Amino acid sequence: MLNKAIETIINSSGIIAISRGNYGEGLVRAAEALVKGGVKAVEVTFEQDKDPEITAEAIRSLVDAFGEKIAVGAGTVLTAAQLQTAKQAGARYIVSPNSDEKLITETKRLGLGSIPGAMTPTEIVRASDAGADIVKIFPAGVLGPAYFSAVTTPLAHIRCAAVAGITPENIAAFKKAGACAFGISSALFYKKLIASKRFDEITAAAAAFTSALGD
Repeated sequence: MLNKAIETIINSSGIIAISRGNYGEGLVRAAEALVKGGVKAVEVTFEQDKDPEITAEAIRSLVDAFGEKIAVGAGTVLTAAQLQTAKQAGARYIVSPNSDEKLITETKRLGLGSIPGAMTPTEIVRASDAGADIVKIFPAGVLGPAYFSAVTTPLAHIRCAAVAGITPENIAAFKKAGACAFGISSALFYKKLIASKRFDEITAAAAAFTSALGD
């Protein structure tokens, strides 16, 4: 049975907006703008050189602001301590750039959705066997839709997401290649737009991605 947050991601546009280094009112207002553009999931990443409580507070701010309206998760989770911090803050799914089988197992034990990163077929299968709900192919933009299709076609029973380097111009190609979800960072959480409070442009950017996906 799928984690509810994972169901939300898959059954909506599949877009996960990745926030890195955004906090406070700017984060919440940017998330509001993204929701208006059709995005239903936000991932707040841990910055490894900063106090993890900063990320925890950012997650809590989104959970408090949106409740079940969007799926809020934690990203760049590398340690068991970060996993616990994310859960306590209210994260509903856990995203990592790598596949740590112990971390995947503990994530599932805690009742959270698991989205670890992988690149090769071996890594994808191991992550899935460990219990991952979705395996993120990373960095997808560098590898390209052809690579995504080549490695996932024989593994069609495993849900895979395309993360990093996704644009309105290539997102449909990744969808056609089999991606069930898409991780997008600076093109949605655009720091210059957040700083200048141009939230309508963030909504427009989100709408451009959701429109490019079509039905």
